[in-house]
Amino acid sequence: MDGDLGDFLRSRRARIQPEEVGLPVHGRRRVPGLRREEVAQLAGVSVDYYIRLEQGRGPGGVSDAVLDAIARVLRLDETEHTYLRTVARPRGRRERRERRPAAPRVRPGVQLLLDSMVRTPAFVLGRRMDVLAWNALGDAVGGFSRMAPAERNMPRQVFLDPAARELYPEWAAVAAQTVANLRIGAGRYADDAALCALVGELSLKSEDFRRLWADHEVKECAYGVKRVRHPVAGLLTLPYETLTVPADPEQTIVVYTPEPESETAQRLALLGSWESAPAR
Repeated sequence: MDGDLGDFLRSRRARIQPEEVGLPVHGRRRVPGLRREEVAQLAGVSVDYYIRLEQGRGPGGVSDAVLDAIARVLRLDETEHTYLRTVARPRGRRERRERRPAAPRVRPGVQLLLDSMVRTPAFVLGRRMDVLAWNALGDAVGGFSRMAPAERNMPRQVFLDPAARELYPEWAAVAAQTVANLRIGAGRYADDAALCALVGELSLKSEDFRRLWADHEVKECAYGVKRVRHPVAGLLTLPYETLTVPADPEQTIVVYTPEPESETAQRLALLGSWESAPAR
């Protein structure tokens, strides 16, 4: 997606104050945070080189040393640092995607794995956070089988489904996490037309999405806790873990792991008792 690198660098230097990195402040500054020339000075690169990099006109083979220096100046965490390397090298990303095409379908063995988790809600997400497969308890919690195929997408549900704010009591946190995770995919698969279309649709239809997307936060939701207000079972507190499918690294298994004997576990057991056959 055009402009990702520049937008990301501008958003990150805006949050670093000059005094935090030992620079003197004289008079009123017209831009928040660090200026481009200050980032270049601290990273040890020429001002012209950094400006071209931020404008998307830099060399495709920008070195790890330069990116590491910029990451250090901008105080990027590990996820942000990885994202910087990804969006700074779009040509390499295209070559990798050509060698390995997308695999949107879930292998039968993965579905059998999901179905074997009879006491645990689980589902599979694709590169665009589409819900590709689920088990019976995952369907009981998420209602995926009742959705049209085009609606089985986590960002679309969070931002475009009017019931989402009731479903997620902590909707603002869920929305921010969803966008931050989608940002990683957008950087990794910049030439994915369907992913670009999804971002465009959400930007047009949701003011909240536009605002969060403009913040340019990047964070992988590898684990955490999500609270869901189920229409039948009530409030569920659902810790989750994610696992990448080794043979299909663009697919992620999400497993909800409530504490044993907790109220949520008891409510899930009740939901599970109503499901006699695996959902497809």
